[in-house]
Amino acid sequence: MSESRISWLERENDDFPYYDGQPVPVTGVQWVIVVASVALGFYVLFQLQLMFPTGPLSFLSSIAFVAIMLGTLALFTGRHWTALFRRMRGVDWLLILLFFVLNWIVTIAAGFLVVAVFDAQPNPAGKILAAASQLDKYLFFGKSAVQLLGEELLTVLPFLAVLTWLVAAGVSRTVAIVIAALVASTIFAMVHLPTYQWNWGHCLVALIPVRLVLLLPYIMTKNLWVSTGVHVVNDWLIFGLPLLFASGEGA
Repeated sequence: MSESRISWLERENDDFPYYDGQPVPVTGVQWVIVVASVALGFYVLFQLQLMFPTGPLSFLSSIAFVAIMLGTLALFTGRHWTALFRRMRGVDWLLILLFFVLNWIVTIAAGFLVVAVFDAQPNPAGKILAAASQLDKYLFFGKSAVQLLGEELLTVLPFLAVLTWLVAAGVSRTVAIVIAALVASTIFAMVHLPTYQWNWGHCLVALIPVRLVLLLPYIMTKNLWVSTGVHVVNDWLIFGLPLLFASGEGA
């Protein structure tokens, strides 16, 4: 691994799990099933959100989303499903802040581009949250943290699957990482099509670069907590700041 490690990006003596048989191997066919569980998890998330849009039961959608994907991975890896996560280091908290800032810069740049070129559609979650009850506003931030962990799994599991398939086919590790990152980021963009009223230009142009930035912390640290942390801070501020300003105006 050390010979092919991306020295300017990756940490020494650490590598992605599973693709090279460490800590346990996951075969190509098993990865197909894991990726299928990603699709199933997203479908269940969507259906449960329709069934339980408000109240404490709305947590079920996010919990099921995560549980389906991690449960399927655990079928093939046993207790080693935890290889997706690392213990947080002091520097990891700084990385969350740095990548949050970088993500906002990329988000703003991509936003200007899609507004200029495409009929950009806002995320309707903002309006829904603004009209929600006070309880549901509080619940939103809790369940969104769980859902965002699910969105990281939705990205990282296909990333690792494509990485495994490409390396097994003889593609160099570095090239495989780049291709896998692009594929995983495209999947992330496409599952957001319903959110943005099936605006392909908006999703592909705006969300693929943003997702690549959010994926970089995982590639760097091999720690899903870090990329999830960036994602949570990003989305909580996106949805929380308007509520805070609205509350101040109301006072």
